[in-house]
Amino acid sequence: MTETLDAALPRDVQQHAEAILQTACERDLPLATAESCTGGLLAAVLTDISGCSHIFECGFAVYSDKAKCDLLGLDPALVDARGAVSREVAIAMAGGALDGSQAAIALAITGFAGPPSHAESGEEGLVHFACTRKGTAWRTARSASVPSGVTACVSRCCASRRR
Repeated sequence: MTETLDAALPRDVQQHAEAILQTACERDLPLATAESCTGGLLAAVLTDISGCSHIFECGFAVYSDKAKCDLLGLDPALVDARGAVSREVAIAMAGGALDGSQAAIALAITGFAGPPSHAESGEEGLVHFACTRKGTAWRTARSASVPSGVTACVSRCCASRRR
């Protein structure tokens, strides 16, 4: 018997993931993820769906600032200046995922899954998303809802035309 995450996920999360994969498959756009607060959960969800999971190229789970810099090529000065949970870092994470893979679209997520630590300032539940497609402009979103933010970000990337 094959086990999937399907039973453990809320139905709307499953539907969002299916929509992302279907759009990427229809347009032959391999996906990569760069995840901080979700720790690879988006990659797990996207690879769990049969039929289109082959369009998923790779995922980077980069929880620490050092991992963001080492694995995705972020400038440590950017992380120090803007904070790991920021629009700018989300954009840099997406760019690093594109640079480090054969993907056509990269989605990055960084945020506070719980209360920020005493060393960090920010709002609990704040999540920054960035999505980019090779040859197009950045798309970003800020949300307290991971599923809807991810879907909106990727849908805009898939729909945008190359420049």
